[in-house]
Amino acid sequence: MLVGVPKEIKNHEYRVGMTPSGVHELCRYGHSVIVETNAGDAIGFNDDTYAKAGAEIVQSAQEIFSRANMIVKVKEPQVEEYKMLRSGQLLFTYLHLAPDPIQTKALLESDCIAIAYETVTDIHGGLPLLAPMSEVAGRLSIQAGARALERHEGGSGTLLGGVPGVKPANVVVIGGGMVGLNAARMAAGLNADVTILDRNLSVLQKIDIYSNGRIKTLYSNYMNLEEAVREADLVIGAVLIPGAAAPKLVTQSMLKTMRKGSVLVDVAIDQGGCFETSKPTTHAQPTYVIDGVVHYCVSNMPGAVAKTSTLALTNATLPFVLDLANKGWKTAIHTNEHLKAGLNICHGNVTYSAVASNLGYPYFDPNSL
Repeated sequence: MLVGVPKEIKNHEYRVGMTPSGVHELCRYGHSVIVETNAGDAIGFNDDTYAKAGAEIVQSAQEIFSRANMIVKVKEPQVEEYKMLRSGQLLFTYLHLAPDPIQTKALLESDCIAIAYETVTDIHGGLPLLAPMSEVAGRLSIQAGARALERHEGGSGTLLGGVPGVKPANVVVIGGGMVGLNAARMAAGLNADVTILDRNLSVLQKIDIYSNGRIKTLYSNYMNLEEAVREADLVIGAVLIPGAAAPKLVTQSMLKTMRKGSVLVDVAIDQGGCFETSKPTTHAQPTYVIDGVVHYCVSNMPGAVAKTSTLALTNATLPFVLDLANKGWKTAIHTNEHLKAGLNICHGNVTYSAVASNLGYPYFDPNSL
């Protein structure tokens, strides 16, 4: 199979879909790889490194999309990219289609086969290709939130961990999954006063045992959430419904009760965001202010630490890339239920139920195709 790796073009996105070691593995199995020039240059993977691993370096994304059987990316295709997709071409990347009707329509019209990293599953019921970026984003959310709390950034001027004689910041994390746990761990490690909310009592019990009570746990209902948000200096939105749009848990009326200079970091923004006032931002302009509250809603947060993120992501994706290349996508998804769960678009059909439900498309079971 001919596998193509284009350079990412989203604002301040420096990750790359495949490392030189991944290229080498594909070549060992007899596949060919074409990589767009400078695709990994920003994180130390230059063209020579890819060439030595066995890749052919090409000069444009147009050539990647026109030649490759499978496109391996990091972020969802941008407007100029999904116009280049071909009928029958396999796209393997993060998609986050549920809150993105424009991209979904474009992928359907392209007649491509699109497999989304974020809905591939594992034998434990987890999301193995989302997990590494969730770990990164959770940890990074605390760094971003701590910076946004600085007075010159619009925040209240509160130091996350406080100092002797001055109480630390009150950090509230909504959601006890991979993002939320990593955020809470980082905040607690900086000596913040941390509370995590979730509706799953077993999750809260595990967090309590894991942290030896250092991280406070609170059952998530409207009254508890409203009170926690009102008292918070920093709120991390870490809610995930796999493949579906995130629920709007923090309303604008709640926002009006928060202290001026407090900060919201919406890690769920890729899925539409879990704050009612969220809208996507970029690394170039990461924040905005509503009702005196600073919002950080960068939609490719892990791109800020692109080298770590690329290595973590490609460690997880490579076995699936090899499976798709070795067997072809049809055989691969019919022999691997977890990879089948990643199939979102197939020849003009929506094959992931949450996407179909959120966007009003008919759902087609992958087995029926």
